[in-house]
Amino acid sequence: MSDLVARTGRHQQRYEEGCRLVAGCIPFKYRTSDEISDSKSEKIVQVLMISSPSGPGLLFPKGGWENDETVEEAARREAMEEAGVRGELMDLLGHYYFRSKTHQDEFSPEGSCKAAMFPLLVTEQLDSWPEQHSRSRIWLTISEASESCRHAWMRDVLLNGFLKWHAAKLQNEEGLPDPDRQ
Repeated sequence: MSDLVARTGRHQQRYEEGCRLVAGCIPFKYRTSDEISDSKSEKIVQVLMISSPSGPGLLFPKGGWENDETVEEAARREAMEEAGVRGELMDLLGHYYFRSKTHQDEFSPEGSCKAAMFPLLVTEQLDSWPEQHSRSRIWLTISEASESCRHAWMRDVLLNGFLKWHAAKLQNEEGLPDPDRQ
């Protein structure tokens, strides 16, 4: 069970042009509306957010991308370490820039970070995970998550990355033409 231990330290951390490279994801699942009412069944998207040990507000799992892993492996690892979930990693949502007050170092004195963010369809929620004693997790609707985001860049990933990706995914599943490709 060595994969249930959180990695620590900076000796393997990747940097690019003064930015610390970060990988993360928006864990999501579907709940049907008939789980809460007797009306017509409808898929409701829920996203998983986690608390931060350093202050108020909720976050999506993310952390440093290390030299011995791909960006996808790093995103999966962070989801397992911080949120205790595993699943199917989907298409890259994009790269998002932010400044970290807690991760300033000789390679990134201003704390500049570049995060590769992915959707992660959750297939397994672990009962125990490496950071369970320092983080809580909660499933939220998109609007609840948007209101709860600690950082503006994470709200941007959710509303301008994840929601657009999800709408295109649903359109493809229903066999409808993609309006961006017409």
